[in-house]
Amino acid sequence: MKKRIGILTGGGDCPGLNAVIRAAVIHLTEHHDCEVLGIEDAHSGLIDLEYRKPRGNRWLTSGDVRGTLARGGTILGTSNKCDPFRYVVSEGGVERETDVSATVIANAEKLGLEGVISIGGDGSMKIAQRLLEAGLKAVGVPKTIDNDLGCTDQTFGFDTAVGIATEALDRLRDTAESHDRVMLVEVMGRDAGWIALHAGVAGGADAILLPEIPYRLEPLVEMLAERTRGGQCHALVVVSEGARPAGGEVSVGEIKLGRMPRLMGAAHRVEELLCQLTSAEIRTTVLGHLQRGGAPSSFDRILGTRFGHAAAELAAGGAWGQMVALRSGEIVACSIKEAIAEPKRVHPDSSLVATARALGVSFG
Repeated sequence: MKKRIGILTGGGDCPGLNAVIRAAVIHLTEHHDCEVLGIEDAHSGLIDLEYRKPRGNRWLTSGDVRGTLARGGTILGTSNKCDPFRYVVSEGGVERETDVSATVIANAEKLGLEGVISIGGDGSMKIAQRLLEAGLKAVGVPKTIDNDLGCTDQTFGFDTAVGIATEALDRLRDTAESHDRVMLVEVMGRDAGWIALHAGVAGGADAILLPEIPYRLEPLVEMLAERTRGGQCHALVVVSEGARPAGGEVSVGEIKLGRMPRLMGAAHRVEELLCQLTSAEIRTTVLGHLQRGGAPSSFDRILGTRFGHAAAELAAGGAWGQMVALRSGEIVACSIKEAIAEPKRVHPDSSLVATARALGVSFG
């Protein structure tokens, strides 16, 4: 009997997911004679085997993944609200969280799966580790545009997101200069400011506000005043969604059962506070999900393909509990437990932050 392996994508979508799926499916089916089950919407297809939204679980062949390398999103669908350990059910109109992990494991056994390839970020890897400890074998693939997963130098999706944010900054700078405005640009980055830092440096931002460096308004006001004295009445400020003022909290938009709090309003808060301290004309642009969609960059296509191939090798060889990672240009394996032990954050004294400061960038 052929070995059966599942593959799923969890958390938010990002460019490069289909590259991973494509490489893993082709390698497993054509080189290891395995059957690969595409699991719909993260763990939804294992929580309920009758799940159909829109297609449900399906056995994948190389023909199913051809032509998907350059596509954004994920052909399997994804979800950030189906944690098996905190699954939300409704009873009598009242929602509550419940643990359905045993159902996930039982359904995987019913399907004859030896294990699954789980593609996701920090949250997805934590779920994979808990399921691993409960009895569901897994291999991890690091995916997040935030680039905050430990153990790997870079996650796929990050390069594309930075490119999108950088292009937005280039366009907004033209408008800022034409209208003598201060443009605030909010980018994704809940706890880690990698997108804001890299896009800010690449886009020539005048200030970058990161979750790791709580900001003060005075340096921003002084930066704007200094630019005005120098004859430049415009500025570009990049704000990570997780940025917060010194002594303050992050801007939370809503909290729903079974999900992480939704961050929103960080840049608008900066705008509101600055308007009280300066006469500058300020506009805010929130890039939001624009950073997640679209075709992946060539770097992310290649990295996703390398990750998919390496994950297939681990799964076919029974090296469960491992996550593929990029280290010094090479694809290696580390334990999922090691990958989630400590998140990767921007260090305030890192070389890129130092470079930005040397070029006059304010971090508040």
